[in-house]
Amino acid sequence: MKKFFMLAIVVVMCSFQTQKPVKIVFFGDSITEYGVRPDGYITLFQQKLKDNNKAGNYEVAGAGIGGNKIYDLYLRYEEDVLAKNPDVVVIWVGVNDVWHKRMFGTGTDWDKFGKFYTALIKKFQAKGIKVTICTPASVGEKTDYSNELDGDLNKHSQIIRDLAAQSNCGLVDFRKLFHEYGLKNNPQNKDRDILTVDGVHLNAAGNKLVADEFYAALIK
Repeated sequence: MKKFFMLAIVVVMCSFQTQKPVKIVFFGDSITEYGVRPDGYITLFQQKLKDNNKAGNYEVAGAGIGGNKIYDLYLRYEEDVLAKNPDVVVIWVGVNDVWHKRMFGTGTDWDKFGKFYTALIKKFQAKGIKVTICTPASVGEKTDYSNELDGDLNKHSQIIRDLAAQSNCGLVDFRKLFHEYGLKNNPQNKDRDILTVDGVHLNAAGNKLVADEFYAALIK
């Protein structure tokens, strides 16, 4: 009887133990760096957690640096991501791999892009970390695929879609989502000021859309 009583106490005590929050790290370039600003998508994501009484279940951090490409992320993943002990990593990169190639000649060819991305995913998964990857949204918001870099962005985006399927990663397809949003909300075929301030970096509507999509993809 005494043993049964002690066992019951242990069961009750365990049931009241605080569950460890799930730690999510958003890993990327300037879009993610700006995401921690008061109006940024990471801040809005955290606010949605509070509004839905889930703030205690998750810890959220940003690890974005402006100008980063996929190989920059690979070079700093240990110090800037693994050191935070995440349960989930969200990788959002690719704009600069395309954009900087045209602007400065320092982008990333599609084959090297895929190899670095694959290696980065494997590093996280080897640590038991869940990985969600994202396609680059835009370098210009025209909806008729007349933006100068649409072809390269589409190619890099398809690499990411294929990697998500091959590596059992989550996928948020911002390339597709932004285009669909533009078809409904950009009748003048403008190259900015729909979801971005400059064709790349998010405005208020863009930050809200991104925060909403991440919440739908990541929060159970």
